[in-house]
Amino acid sequence: MIIYRQAKACDEQLLQVFLYHAIYVPEGCKPPSADIVFTEDFIQYTEAFGTNPLDLGIVAEDNGNPVGVAWVRLMKSYGYVDNDTPELSISLLPEYRGKGIGTVLLSELLNSLKMKNCRYVSLSVQKANTAALRLYRKAGFKIIEDKGDELVMKIDLENNEAVFAVIK
Repeated sequence: MIIYRQAKACDEQLLQVFLYHAIYVPEGCKPPSADIVFTEDFIQYTEAFGTNPLDLGIVAEDNGNPVGVAWVRLMKSYGYVDNDTPELSISLLPEYRGKGIGTVLLSELLNSLKMKNCRYVSLSVQKANTAALRLYRKAGFKIIEDKGDELVMKIDLENNEAVFAVIK
């Protein structure tokens, strides 16, 4: 049975593991080295998680074992929009994808952010990652920038009912 809990500051290493799983690797391509999560572009997603007011995450566990995580942080990275909009990361172990867990993670996280009076959330997604793109569109994210192979998307939590109906 899958249970969901709030991410904690002590989950930084867990976030590093799931950040690696969040990297989209097209079929037939070689995945990058796991050390990529410690490079300048990626470390900001996890380093000192829990020290900023909008560091928020939800962890999905199956019998006590983490199988997925969705989290947000204020940072200037791939999905950067402005200094007030946190960027979303979400990842599931491959064998847990396509079972609705990501939908619940996303819905729980966005609902938690709305309760903290967070208005917007952004993300970056590869165009070829059609499953993720479908999830984000279903939740109400809108494309705000096309960067060629990837899209920057944003959701307005104050004026969006789609996300709150996702798990009903």
